[in-house]
Amino acid sequence: MICNGKILDLSTPAVMGILNLTPDSFFDGGMNTDNRWEHHVDAMIHEGADIIDIGGVSTRPGSLPVAEKEEISRLLQPFRKIRKNFPDAILSIDTYRSETARVLLEEGADMINDISGGTFDPLIFHTIRKYNVPVIIMHILGTPRNMQDNPEYKDVVKEVRQFLMEQAGKLINQGHTDIILDPGIGFGKSIRHNFELLENLDSITNTKFPVLVGISRKSMINKILGTTPETALNGTTVLNTIALLKGASILRVHDVKEARQTIRLVSALQDVKKGTPE
Repeated sequence: MICNGKILDLSTPAVMGILNLTPDSFFDGGMNTDNRWEHHVDAMIHEGADIIDIGGVSTRPGSLPVAEKEEISRLLQPFRKIRKNFPDAILSIDTYRSETARVLLEEGADMINDISGGTFDPLIFHTIRKYNVPVIIMHILGTPRNMQDNPEYKDVVKEVRQFLMEQAGKLINQGHTDIILDPGIGFGKSIRHNFELLENLDSITNTKFPVLVGISRKSMINKILGTTPETALNGTTVLNTIALLKGASILRVHDVKEARQTIRLVSALQDVKKGTPE
């Protein structure tokens, strides 16, 4: 996959490192304080992140949106410095707003990660086509503010897959094919829904599109194990392993080194299954 002239090789799974430039994200809020993000990005790059996903609006359950100008303000200066310091890095912008996407793409962003899959701001697909960059289409039920208020589905796997394929089809019909799908673990789903999606992830990975899974330190782990986001690394690794075995192409994580190790171990197992020589 070509990302603004850079090659994202998905022949083996990739790691997307999370950079939240927000004061209120559920795990790493406050990264924008005292330029903590600089050390964090440097660490993620050196630990093997293939993509850095940069967001300026918290989308944790119950969160409220901030003004578009505030979102852009949070993103712009850090992005410029990251782009300067790591010119070869693939930088993704986590936004559902077309104007935010446009501004950051003009600055050299390589990819857009839209949690709404093009539904919160229909103009974002036009922007993505104009700049010809890959897009991550995610499924969400409701908005971050209300998405966990008793989410209901008749068949969560079928409905999520249908939404993703419909939204991808809109772009394909307009000639844009660099699309990554994300089932939206934790975005308008109960714990049961999340595990149903993970168990049946191959119903999405069997499409022609790469699939991203973002499970890192989420409540589906904590509510089962009694952990907190701060102590959920082991649970994250277990579920990331399952996602890889089900065909995930990208892991979106807070902990790059551990995700990279997980990919190496699962790849070694799969090499044995395929009979690949050492």
